[in-house]
Amino acid sequence: MDGETIDFLAAELGLEEEVAAITRQAMEGKLDFFKSLQARVALLEGLPEVRVVEICQGLPLMPGAQETVSGLKKRGYKVVCFSGGFRTATAHAAKVLGLDADFANILHADEGILTGKVGGEMMFGDSKGRMITRLQHLLGVDDRRTLVVGDGANDLSMFAHASTRIAFCAKPVLKEAATHTIDEKDLSRVLEIVDSLTDASAP
Repeated sequence: MDGETIDFLAAELGLEEEVAAITRQAMEGKLDFFKSLQARVALLEGLPEVRVVEICQGLPLMPGAQETVSGLKKRGYKVVCFSGGFRTATAHAAKVLGLDADFANILHADEGILTGKVGGEMMFGDSKGRMITRLQHLLGVDDRRTLVVGDGANDLSMFAHASTRIAFCAKPVLKEAATHTIDEKDLSRVLEIVDSLTDASAP
């Protein structure tokens, strides 16, 4: 998605700037991801669940997203979304884009109203790294056959388990760990990198 899901949700309550400030610090690696996630989600208490669904299904896709996912799949890749955001958004995006799987967090609601609590698969700073190693084992692939794309500090643990690491419109802390950098909002540039790697390995 083009933007942080939680920032769009916070805007519904007039708290976009407050939540975005916490998001930014977490993405830069200045705040513990788990604590920052809890703090941001707490601010969403009282938001009707029906509005969460409406907002998440209306989120703008990153330019080039559809082309990139279909292009990767044509090239034989399994495409999986890891998100420190929420399943309400990623499950919809997975369906629209044709992703093979999505992993994210779940906003807790009581009687249709958000309680400000959260749980799920991507709660911690090292969650993406732990999940990608599980998937590698399941799919029978190693670091050399793994490509990751990320933009913030919580992607560092994932970057540690891939030979091709793309920092996409990313914070400096992630660019330092990347093998490739894309600074424009066009995900299709990922395909250019994939093809250049294929050409480089050709006999």
